[in-house]
Amino acid sequence: MSNANAQNDKPTKAPTDTKVTDDPYLWLEDIRGTRSMDWVKQENAVTTKQFVDNAEFVKTRDSILEVLDSDARIPDVGRMGDYLYNFWRDKAHPRGVWRRTTLAEYRKAEPKWDVVLDIDALNKAEDKRWVFKGVQCLKPNYARCLISLSPDGGDAVTVREFDIPGKAFVKDGFELPVAKTEASWIDDNTIYVGTDFGPGTMTESSYPRIVKEWKRGTPLTAATTVYAGKPTDLAIGASHDRTPGYERDFVSVAKDFFHSELYQRVGDKLIRVDVPTDASADAHREWLLVQTRSTWTIGGSTYPSGALLATKFDDFMAGKPHFTVLFKPDAHTSLASGTWTRHHLILDVLDDVKSRLEVLTPPEKGTADWKRETMPGAPAMSTVSVVDTDPDNSDEYWLGVAGFLTPASLQRGVLGSVPAETIKQEPAFFDASKFEVSQHFVSSKDGTRVPYFEIAPKDMKLDGSNRTLLYGYGGFEVSLQPFYSGSVGRAWLDRGGVYVVANIRGGGEYGPQWHQAALKANRPRAYEDFAAVAGDLVKRGVTSAKHLGAEGGSNGGLLMGNMLTMYPQLFGAIACEVPLLDMKRYTHLSAGASWMAEYGNPDTADWNFIKTFSPYQNLHKETHYPPVLFYTTTSDDRVGPVQARKMAAKMQAMGIPDVWFYENLEGGHGAGADNKQAALMHALAYDFLWDQLK
Repeated sequence: MSNANAQNDKPTKAPTDTKVTDDPYLWLEDIRGTRSMDWVKQENAVTTKQFVDNAEFVKTRDSILEVLDSDARIPDVGRMGDYLYNFWRDKAHPRGVWRRTTLAEYRKAEPKWDVVLDIDALNKAEDKRWVFKGVQCLKPNYARCLISLSPDGGDAVTVREFDIPGKAFVKDGFELPVAKTEASWIDDNTIYVGTDFGPGTMTESSYPRIVKEWKRGTPLTAATTVYAGKPTDLAIGASHDRTPGYERDFVSVAKDFFHSELYQRVGDKLIRVDVPTDASADAHREWLLVQTRSTWTIGGSTYPSGALLATKFDDFMAGKPHFTVLFKPDAHTSLASGTWTRHHLILDVLDDVKSRLEVLTPPEKGTADWKRETMPGAPAMSTVSVVDTDPDNSDEYWLGVAGFLTPASLQRGVLGSVPAETIKQEPAFFDASKFEVSQHFVSSKDGTRVPYFEIAPKDMKLDGSNRTLLYGYGGFEVSLQPFYSGSVGRAWLDRGGVYVVANIRGGGEYGPQWHQAALKANRPRAYEDFAAVAGDLVKRGVTSAKHLGAEGGSNGGLLMGNMLTMYPQLFGAIACEVPLLDMKRYTHLSAGASWMAEYGNPDTADWNFIKTFSPYQNLHKETHYPPVLFYTTTSDDRVGPVQARKMAAKMQAMGIPDVWFYENLEGGHGAGADNKQAALMHALAYDFLWDQLK
């Protein structure tokens, strides 16, 4: 493609406004209604016949399932006391087992596991389809736990008290009905709980508005209210820090996705931890860490957005903070995370989206400065992340290491005494020797330098003929770092395809400012970035429009919807997964109200800019759209299935060809409730794209 044609990345139509009352597909918002589900079943049957009922699909699905079910995968662990705990799904345990082992046993090639809870056995005994959603155990003995179980894979869960020594749920123990619940331990007989206490007790975003203190042996109705938020708040929560000598209680008030207030609970009083509402604050022993999202001036000093600051907690609460800058970003770096061990703080720094770790040691008595050391370097084009530590008791740390062509490994070390050593190594699920990883940068429409990773055959010809899959997200300050995927390797790379990950604005790759650059009225900057990457792939000869596909889910599904409506000429096919699409109605669907800080409020004047990136409103009969697959799940109680339903139905009614839809019943805001369902959904997307891009 010539340079002139490469600039053909402008939106095809000016957006139009559509009143909600003019929407003929509101009936599809009745999620489990008979008419809606009949439509879903009909669409599923059509898509299944076209893409699933053939030998090639079965081959792809089974190849992915083999990866997901493989016994050679690394069982990720988290330490609780003397044991390492893991949740594991495989062919024999589709819903999974929660199990534990010792470090000595875990080091072995085939560790012996003690199964604590078998979800499949529980489902058989209770005639349910529970999906494991996590566990919180009471320190320091870890004998009692609060286990969250979803009836269908959604965010709404039942919470039930479990006894590890007895391997059974506690009779007459703490138990809460299915709701979007947050619960945490205070002591052996008391928990904090935020749940659906009845009408008016959930926020407009569908999360707990009230947090209470609940005593064992008393009815939930007798629980004491600790804090009651406003209906417009995002969510309210509370926690208890059991660290000996530093026992503290906190109440968090999330105003929206990026603004919150933190209070220390002292008796009946709530004392504000007075940091900016867009900053995050974390207390660990005597220290308070503050990570900024905007410039902050305090005590005569000004700190930039994206910085990490440290001060003594008691000094700060007394109004006498003395901040030390632990991290300050520059044009190439951002802070991905900070994780405590007993005596140290490990920083995960992104340098042009590639990881490096630093170890910081707080000053001891008689010293004033934090000590800083760099941990051994990570492999090129890789991600190194802290996956677990034991901050109460030791300086043990666990690292996950992976790259696009480097199978994941799990390393363990003890700061100051035991250097990191590889404990587990995942096998190669595809032959990586045939491929190479490169990082490229392209100028977006406004001149911003946007990075992207490319995984391609070493002998790739730059003749525009390569089937290429471009993946993106671009929202909520989420960074897309290098990762290893046996599924991508088998279902895309091994076929000869090129896989590309775009690090567009809206993500967190370059800190808060990278995210804020695509907020609300600036959301189209993310779409311009993605289009620029697509154009660069064509300009460089990697692919051409008819061979270029795009994939994204959730906020990435909104990205795909806008690629479809704004830049249809750039793509040969699009897979749009669990998406937001109707931005006029999104705040009234599922948990949509929680994202107004990201997109704006369509019920106000914000609609003037939101309508420019609302795919559902921006469809035009006369536009030629590339083939598109929408997939979602009935049980998704976060984004919900109705937006994908309505978009597909509207496009079909407009006579637009090659519009496909598939809805899985379970799985929540994910690909499925078990590995088999996940394999089907992933295979459907990859086979659809591969077939359309030939």
